[in-house]
Amino acid sequence: MSVWFKLPVNEAVPMERRLGTADAVVIGLGAMIGAGVFVVFAPAAAVAGTGLLVGLAIAAFIAYCNATSSAQLAARYPTSGGTYVYGREQLGPWWGFAAGWSFVIGKTASCAAMALTFATYVVPASWRVPVAVLVVAALVAVNYRGVTRTAHMARVIVAVSTTALCVALVVAVVGPGAVRELPDLAFGSWYGILQSAGLLFFAFAGYARIATLGEEVRDPRRTIPRAILIALTVAVVLYALVAVVLLVTLGPDRLANSARPLADAVGAAGWNWAVPVVVIGAAAASAGALLALIAGVSRTAMAMARERDLPVSLAAVHPRFGVPHHAELVVGAVVIVLVSTTDLRGVIGFSSFGVLLYYFVANVSAYSQRGVDRLYPKWLQAVGAAGCVVLVVTLPWIAVVSGAGVVLAGCGYRWIRLKKFNDT
Repeated sequence: MSVWFKLPVNEAVPMERRLGTADAVVIGLGAMIGAGVFVVFAPAAAVAGTGLLVGLAIAAFIAYCNATSSAQLAARYPTSGGTYVYGREQLGPWWGFAAGWSFVIGKTASCAAMALTFATYVVPASWRVPVAVLVVAALVAVNYRGVTRTAHMARVIVAVSTTALCVALVVAVVGPGAVRELPDLAFGSWYGILQSAGLLFFAFAGYARIATLGEEVRDPRRTIPRAILIALTVAVVLYALVAVVLLVTLGPDRLANSARPLADAVGAAGWNWAVPVVVIGAAAASAGALLALIAGVSRTAMAMARERDLPVSLAAVHPRFGVPHHAELVVGAVVIVLVSTTDLRGVIGFSSFGVLLYYFVANVSAYSQRGVDRLYPKWLQAVGAAGCVVLVVTLPWIAVVSGAGVVLAGCGYRWIRLKKFNDT
């Protein structure tokens, strides 16, 4: 037997249940707000124009279906790992691996996107990569010190970013140069609308952070479903307001070509003094999303390591801080490599591919639940699974091809590992 399988799995060290509903909601919002408001509206406008409003509604509804599946499953399996665990328990190890691997690769790409977003807003182009690397290292250090510090910092970051967003929305509407009429509603093709929905879905994926903290919330059967749905509802309302304001202020063409849409909207309204407020909010939101993403990815990696689908050393829980410290360090290192080699828009489609596959498995897993484990009707899970498939196939082709290649490579790795283990 190889050394890989001789290493002890640290399953005996429990993770403390320190988080309440408010903490879990804030962690979820910290992930969603940064991704949604400051990243995806420009590429969504590029493929759908004003049709992004329809795409947003589609993405929100599919996200709701997925949220009910995640809530139902998390109530039954209140442990770290999210759909990796749910798929294993309900459908089998291969389903669980597909979900866990899709989540890890998709959300690692999201980490890189958030670090690059932070750097794009705060420094000139020549400084973006080193600043992105520094912010990743700093937030890995915060997560390393314990989940309560993660929740406390996320609370501060969400407060700062949402305040800045509110200022931006008000200024864009009431400023002396503000436009107060909707542009022509030229929705374009349904393919473009569905592609915008797939890209915008990237903005709703933050509620998964709540489910991956299943071992660290108090009263998980009650807390997790409530926190997921509260965070999602708040995000949907906020996204709808931002989408309308951006379309009214910039129009679909200018929005599609904007690197900093909210800052441009404030500037177009004639009150340039508010632009730094938006920049601060964007930086805070991106940092908050990155903070929550690192926590979620590392805990899924820990759960996969417990089952030996990843190196078992990643399952180690720090004896003092109660976090999967090996997994967090590895995730941080991979993200640093990505921010040094990728661009911002390129990773969004790749991330959406991985996350949609993850939620496809979540919906199928929830659909298979019976009896007292059922909290929501089956039709929601059926619609959620079908919606994930539709959005995956309508993503930009390069995201589909590269995402499928990485997923298949991961499955091939697991097959080789299992064959080697069975032969020893």
